[in-house]
Amino acid sequence: MAFETKATIANFGGKLLKLQHQSTSTGTPMDVNLFLPPAAANQKVPVLIYLSGLTCTPQNCTEKGFFQAHAARAGIALVWPDTSPRGADLPGETASWDFGAGAGFYVDATQAPWSAHYKMETYVSSELPAALFAAYADTLDSSRVSITGHSMGGHGALTLYLKNPGKYRSVSAFAPIANPSRCPWGVKAFTGYLGDADKEAWKRHDATELVKGWKGGDLKALVDVGTGDNFYKAGQLLPENFEKAVKEAGVTGLELRYQPDYDHSYFFMSTFAGDHVDHAAKYLFA
Repeated sequence: MAFETKATIANFGGKLLKLQHQSTSTGTPMDVNLFLPPAAANQKVPVLIYLSGLTCTPQNCTEKGFFQAHAARAGIALVWPDTSPRGADLPGETASWDFGAGAGFYVDATQAPWSAHYKMETYVSSELPAALFAAYADTLDSSRVSITGHSMGGHGALTLYLKNPGKYRSVSAFAPIANPSRCPWGVKAFTGYLGDADKEAWKRHDATELVKGWKGGDLKALVDVGTGDNFYKAGQLLPENFEKAVKEAGVTGLELRYQPDYDHSYFFMSTFAGDHVDHAAKYLFA
């Protein structure tokens, strides 16, 4: 599937590519940013996929997260997908900031009218990587992929990792929505995209529920949460529920850090971006 290059920007010795392609999953054009580190000029490099949070586009973290500086040093490519289809023109698609446009929640919607376009799980976990690895076959190493994300994207990173053992070398998350079936954001999204007739189906998109059946060995997970995060204080994130489920399941390999005073913003993410790139590098280069 062909990508149109909208811009090529020199960045930390490498190149930031702003791309667009027509998605078969969503039926819409999709924007994606790709950072190629300096090492990509001479060899295939591993990939870290970053899933953004509510309201974000590929541009937000690219411009504010400072991941590229660390990825350039480590020799890792970065991929920033969008958070939802754009321009599907569905009724109510832009009525609220936490549902619809910019809020795809990384699930495949089963409820009309969302099911026609909101197939973000398939897009992020299957279609986009396949397209990128085909288009950049000489540059990206499809056998070495890790995943990370923020807030809604942290939810996406954790759930896609837990649902696909072996697909990703590691996972990390910043302030993830870790138990969405128990928080207002998740209940709203799951009701709209998945319906509320079968709430057991929600568990297949909830990291706290999924980890209870994890059979993939050491979790290889790093999670950071800021204690000054108002969404954490309001019960939207519930990392403590995820940690409890991990312990009760006897699963090893979760490092959950509560960072004093940090909030939900890119100031928080940019501060610890290096740690998360290094976490991915530990497994991508193993």
